[in-house]
Amino acid sequence: MIVWINGAFGAGKTSTARELTAILPDSTLFDPEFIGDALRVLLPRKRLDEVTDYQDLPSWRRLVVDTAAAMLAELGGVLVVPMTLLRQDYRDEIFGGLAARRIPVRHVLLAPAETILRERIATRGEPGAPSATDQRVRQWAYDHVPAYRQALGWLTADAHVLDNGPLGVREAAERIAGALRTDAAPVCDIVQTPEPTRETVAAGVLLFDDRDRVLLVDPTYKAGWEFPGGVVEAGEAPARAGVREVAEELGLELDRMPGLLVVDWESPQPPGYGGLRLLFDGGPLPDGAAARLRLPGPELRAWRFVTEEEAGGLLPQHRYERLRWALRARERGRPLYLEAGVPVG
Repeated sequence: MIVWINGAFGAGKTSTARELTAILPDSTLFDPEFIGDALRVLLPRKRLDEVTDYQDLPSWRRLVVDTAAAMLAELGGVLVVPMTLLRQDYRDEIFGGLAARRIPVRHVLLAPAETILRERIATRGEPGAPSATDQRVRQWAYDHVPAYRQALGWLTADAHVLDNGPLGVREAAERIAGALRTDAAPVCDIVQTPEPTRETVAAGVLLFDDRDRVLLVDPTYKAGWEFPGGVVEAGEAPARAGVREVAEELGLELDRMPGLLVVDWESPQPPGYGGLRLLFDGGPLPDGAAARLRLPGPELRAWRFVTEEEAGGLLPQHRYERLRWALRARERGRPLYLEAGVPVG
């Protein structure tokens, strides 16, 4: 099990995590900040200059999952992880990766009042660090308070919240230990999607409203918006897989098999294996069907109808290219074959 202690910079995550490992039997502290320190040494300066935070590096997010899984495989017990996560898509990616390895995560948010948080930042110091470094660390913490405030909506809905403002470190750790024992801090409810071990075939279905906008969904288990659909199971026809996924994800039963729009070969991008990606035309939804769409809890966070232009701001580039050509195929009335999002033939 992992206990992930989240909160603003300066909320007391690391000190509380250390105290918690002294309370919980068979527990180990894992600070993902060390992964960031290693990447600062390992990655070329050019790549590091492209980001302002090591959390923006896909390698950091993957290594956090891989390292946590490796530590638990070797040590067992409980891994206590103090790390600020203020972007929900990064939380989804990391927790989803852990869930795919069947590792339960209990998410705890330390949430002192902002006045207390700022007081703590003002007196914070790095052991042995010069005053100039202390000042940079404090400024970094101050600069991230607005992002923390903005993230509180999804954080408080997702995590077990503990106001540790009036509490000492030991008392805060004891409160967390108590919440774990009583399940007041439950296992994070996120879908478990095993990572592929080879190339896959996936089928998506484009659905439209009466303004010809296309339906996109926001999955919790990976970054970026997507089309309704999923991986084709062994022995399953791709179009039927798309219909099945639409029913499972949105509670919508299609009354006909959707027509093919594009076949796109997705090249392997380590650690991904790539494979064939098919998009089908599910057509416009019947009157009133949009009002009956449902979300299955942990798998999807949201859905929305968007124009082609709006989709460009939500979809990763390779999915947007796939959508763009699928819409052209729909206009022309004939399917297209793509390789990495580019028409061939």
